[in-house]
Amino acid sequence: MSALTLKNVFKTFGTTEVLRDISIEVEKGEFVVFVGPSGCGKSTLLRVIAGLEDASAGEVYIDDNLVNSVPPSKRGIAMVFQSYALYPHLNVANNMSLALKQEGVSKAEIAERVQEASRMLQLDDYLKRYPSELSGGQRQRVAIGRAVVRQPKLFLLDEPLSNLDAALRVSTRLEIANLHKQLDATMIYVTHDQTEAMTLADKIVVLRDGRVEQVGSPMELYNKPANKFVAGFLGSPAMNFLPASLLEAGDTRTIGIRPEDLYLADDGPLAATVQHVEHLGGDTNVIAFVGEHQVTVRLFGQHDIRPRQALKLGFDAQKRHYFDA
Repeated sequence: MSALTLKNVFKTFGTTEVLRDISIEVEKGEFVVFVGPSGCGKSTLLRVIAGLEDASAGEVYIDDNLVNSVPPSKRGIAMVFQSYALYPHLNVANNMSLALKQEGVSKAEIAERVQEASRMLQLDDYLKRYPSELSGGQRQRVAIGRAVVRQPKLFLLDEPLSNLDAALRVSTRLEIANLHKQLDATMIYVTHDQTEAMTLADKIVVLRDGRVEQVGSPMELYNKPANKFVAGFLGSPAMNFLPASLLEAGDTRTIGIRPEDLYLADDGPLAATVQHVEHLGGDTNVIAFVGEHQVTVRLFGQHDIRPRQALKLGFDAQKRHYFDA
């Protein structure tokens, strides 16, 4: 039994087609990430799954049950939004338990669920505090805890880390990954951040202009991108693209080489001129031009390379990618 199935889902607003023929299957216990640039339709797709938007065409199944006409409160889902959406007049414990009280769950069961979620998310010391007394990271954990206590069939997370600073994003991302393992839950996670997608997902769905470009595990998409868009979107620094004719006359395709697959070589086939060097301590990123084409070279360790320096670059031929028009 699948946790979620989408069949030929379309969504239009007036004459604007936002989702185009989306078909996806999510297995129970999977962590699936919808990723893509702003405006690609990923948040709209999540809202269609939640029932906050109606599909213009197509079918949405949760646990093999058609839910197109089922209201959000009856779909067995819980959402975590980019904004924490906590009630300022309620303390942490009451924010987490409010939905359960509205559903008529017994006081004893509510207390047990809140205690368990609090333990998982390390919120025991904050249960009596109000949202104004919490940091951004703590508020987001409360929002996640509010979803956890409902014991939903599907967790839907819409860019939950976007409002956090860089350090908190990393620590909260780890907490979400650990929570997924502890709960063995099915999670659908929306982000525009490819690092979040690569580090969290069992399966990534790459979207562009309302269409699915590719579905697969992080390493499948990284090592075997279906097209130039997927290749350039996943990976940091981004994949380099060069005309294949630089290496073989008459070849009209584009060659893709990841920054870590380029290296310094006195007899390398690519002549480059350094534009800028990023010294990161453990790594060095060299931004250079091969003719009129900019490339990034990711080197391990520290290197004394300077702007305007001439370099020769080699690459692993087995790791190059070819894209046609």
